[in-house]
Amino acid sequence: MRHHENDQHARHAWIVGQRDGLTARLEGDPEYYDVKIAGWWIWGICCWIGAGWCSGDGPWVVDDERQLVHLGSAGQGVHRKLVHLGEWFAALAERLRHVRVCCGDWTRVCGPTPTVKQGVTGVLLDPPYGASAGRQDDLYSEDSGTVAEDVRQWAIAHGGDERLRIALCGYAEEHAMPDGWTKVGWKARGGYGSQGDGRGRANAVRETVWFSPHCLSAGLFDKELLTRPSEGVECE
Repeated sequence: MRHHENDQHARHAWIVGQRDGLTARLEGDPEYYDVKIAGWWIWGICCWIGAGWCSGDGPWVVDDERQLVHLGSAGQGVHRKLVHLGEWFAALAERLRHVRVCCGDWTRVCGPTPTVKQGVTGVLLDPPYGASAGRQDDLYSEDSGTVAEDVRQWAIAHGGDERLRIALCGYAEEHAMPDGWTKVGWKARGGYGSQGDGRGRANAVRETVWFSPHCLSAGLFDKELLTRPSEGVECE
């Protein structure tokens, strides 16, 4: 089954490619319509994140009837020149060759078997902002105001394990962590839903990461672990 996002990008590129001919027909015939384009346009704008649906300025273009992805625009990927999508996915496949991707509740991959039984393990915890963060309800399609606190309790309970290097993300005032944890603030660009408004700019400077006591000051991993193949890694 094709992933719904694949369909979205394919239909986006196709609709943009119809613009010139469609515009001429619409301007020349008041009774002209295209049910397929109209249906796909409505479906796509309901799925699209942020602005730019069918603007022709997004990351997808059509070149000689091949869809290419541009990876240079801010917020749309790594900074590179225009590349063939197949080349990019080949590099991605090689990088993830030994990675196991798991779906479901976060606790599934935080037990001892996927983590410390494999050796020293880095754990990045980035739960939805909790109720104490002062954010709006129903912010996510699958929302929870309590999972952030559950994650914090897990991090505290396991932070003393020298085999675990834990990073917990949240807003600056959201998590009270024990002594020994390192608190590092950073500034985000702001989410799609709040870019450009005062709330988004204010929230951007609240972003914080707490590092467990056994994290290294230079980063989560030492040089040996960084250069070791990622066999056995599990990601949610």
